[in-house]
Amino acid sequence: QVQLVESGGGLVQAGGSLRLSCAASGRTFSNYAMGWFRQAPGKEREFVIAISWSGDNTYYADSVKGRFTISRDNAKNTVYLQMNSLKPEDTAVYYCAVRYSGSYFLRSNYQWWGQGTQVTVSS
Repeated sequence: QVQLVESGGGLVQAGGSLRLSCAASGRTFSNYAMGWFRQAPGKEREFVIAISWSGDNTYYADSVKGRFTISRDNAKNTVYLQMNSLKPEDTAVYYCAVRYSGSYFLRSNYQWWGQGTQVTVSS
């Protein structure tokens, strides 16, 4: 079992930046790849970005390439999502999750989830 707590969401103007954090507890954090997903009202939860257990490999949705970056600090059991050049269409609840196996891009391959943090981008 892994417990995840996201933080750092809020209201920002278009073009602004936010940094989300996801603090993990429970099993050995450094053993697992981590991902961020988001869910806008009335839409399916979608993949945003992910990072391998070592931090050597990262994976991005096309919609966030060049704007979002992911990093992790295994000593602090924390993964970060840096979001720059935010757009109104980035508005959603953002969730971090632990990848269990398989493709980084599929929601079904993530086993434990945080409660989410709201990001709202105003135009």
